[in-house]
Amino acid sequence: MDRYSAGHRRGVVCAPHTAAAEAGRAVLAEGGNALEAMVAMAATIVVVYPHMNHLGGDGFWLVREPSGRVRALMAAGAAGARATPALYRDAGHERIPSRGPLAALTVPAVVAGWILALEAAKAHGGRLPLADLLAAATQHAQGGIEVSRHLALTIAGAAPALKGVPGFAETFLIDGKPALQGARLRPAALATTLEHLAHAGLDDFYRGDIGREIAADLERVGSPVTRVDLERCRATEAAPLSVALPAGTLWNTPPPTPGLVALMILALYDRLGVKEAEGFDHVHGLIEASKRAIAVRDQVITDPARLPHSLDRYLTQSFLDAEAAAIDRRKASAWQAQAEEGDTIWMGAADASGLAVSYIQSLYWEFGSGVVLPQTGIVMQNRGLSFSLDRAALNALEPGRLPLHTLSAALAVLRDGRVMAYGTMGGDAQPQVQAALFTRHVLYRQPLDEAIERPRWYVGRTWGRALGNLVVEARLDGNLTDRLMSAGHDVSLTDAIGHAGAVVMHPDGTMEAAHDPRADGGAAGV
Repeated sequence: MDRYSAGHRRGVVCAPHTAAAEAGRAVLAEGGNALEAMVAMAATIVVVYPHMNHLGGDGFWLVREPSGRVRALMAAGAAGARATPALYRDAGHERIPSRGPLAALTVPAVVAGWILALEAAKAHGGRLPLADLLAAATQHAQGGIEVSRHLALTIAGAAPALKGVPGFAETFLIDGKPALQGARLRPAALATTLEHLAHAGLDDFYRGDIGREIAADLERVGSPVTRVDLERCRATEAAPLSVALPAGTLWNTPPPTPGLVALMILALYDRLGVKEAEGFDHVHGLIEASKRAIAVRDQVITDPARLPHSLDRYLTQSFLDAEAAAIDRRKASAWQAQAEEGDTIWMGAADASGLAVSYIQSLYWEFGSGVVLPQTGIVMQNRGLSFSLDRAALNALEPGRLPLHTLSAALAVLRDGRVMAYGTMGGDAQPQVQAALFTRHVLYRQPLDEAIERPRWYVGRTWGRALGNLVVEARLDGNLTDRLMSAGHDVSLTDAIGHAGAVVMHPDGTMEAAHDPRADGGAAGV
C-alpha cells in the first residue's frame, strides 16, 4: 500500500498500519461512511499495532459534518474508585508507578467512543452491521498477526521492564524472548473478545459479560478500577476549541486534551509573519510559539470539570498578540518542561458526503501499564500516570477524575474550500508535529506527502536533563541545526519524531490522503 493516495471521490483513509487502512478502505467500498470506516480501522489497529493502542486505552474524535458543524467526541476514562493517594502511599509509592497493576488506574474508554461514533454514523446514513465493522480486526486476531518492524523494536525495548508485569510475557514474548520482526503473535483471548462484541454489541464491554471478565481480571491483578467504574463509563460530546486565522478556521479537542496548545502554536506563529518554509525563522518561530503554549497548558489544562477558568481567554486576539510580541525572533527563551512520553495512533477518514474524521487513540506509553488481562486479551493503559499524589497539584489524583492527556485530534476548514483532518502520535510532540505539517502544507503549499515526510523537531524534556531541550531529527539540515544551537537552543538528535497523517477534501469533490514513512502504514481510497 502506498503512503499517498489522491484523486478519489467516494472516500479516503490513512493509518499507521496497512491492515487498518485496508479495513477502512473496504468499509468505504461497501458503502459505509467515514465514521464507520474509522471504527473498523480503530478495531483493526488495536490488533496489529498493540504497542501503541488497545481496547484498554482512550480515544478522541473530531468530526466535521456535511453541514459544516464540527463535533468533539471525548472518550476519556476516569480514575477508578479505589485510586486514592492513600492507596499508593500505603504501598510505599511517592508517585504513581509507571508500569504494572497500580499504573492501570483509569477506566478504558476507547470502546465507549466507538459507541458514540456509531450513533453519529447512523445519523449520517450509516447502515453496516457491527459484525462487518469488526470483521477485519477479528480475522487478524484469529489468524495471528505478523510482527512489524516497529512492533518488534518496541517489544525488544520494553521487555526488560515489562516481562514481569501480569500478562505481558505470555502475550508478546516467544519462548521467553521478544518476538522478532516477521514472527506471528496469536492473541486468542482478544479474538474471542472481538467476536463476542460483534454479536453482543459494544455496550457489553462495560455492562455485560466482557465487562464482568475485565473487572474480575482487574481485581485479580490489583488494579484500582472496579466493575462499577466500568458500568459508569460513557463517552461524551463536547464543544471543540477553535481559532480563526487568515488561512481558515482551526479546530482541536478540548480538555483534558492539550488541543489548546495546538491552536495557540499556530495562532502565535501566524502573528510572526514568516514568509518562507524550512529556514531558521520557520523552525525557531514554531519552537518559541510551542514553549509559550506549553507553559499555558501546564497552568490550566485538567479535567474539564475542574478548569480554573474558561480557556477562551487564551485564544483572544489581545492575549495572542501579547504572547507573540514576547517571542524573541533571534534567540531561544529559557524554559522548563515536564517530561511527557506517548505512543499513540492517529487515523483519518473522509467521504463524499462531506464527513471528515480526525481520530486518535492510545495507551499513553508503549504497551501502557504493560498489564494484559488474561480472559479478554486487553492491554491496559497507564494514562493515570499524569496524576499527582500531591492534593494541591492541578491534576491531583482523585477517584472519578479525568487525567491530563497528551492526545489531540486536529481539523481545519480552510478559506480556499478544503477540509483537512490531520494528526500524529508522540506525547508533547503531537501539537508541534501538527504545526509543522500544517504550516508546510497549508501556509507554504508543500505537497501533502512531502510536508509529512520532511524532518521534524519538538521541544520537551528528555531523560536525565533538568531543563527542556530541542530534539531534532538527525536529517534536519546541518546548517539549520547549527544556527539553532547558536541561537541558544539546547539541541539533541533523534532518528524519528511522530507518525503523522492527513486526509484532505477538495472543493471539486476529490480527496487525497497521506501517511508517514516513519510508520508501517499508508493511505487508500475509493
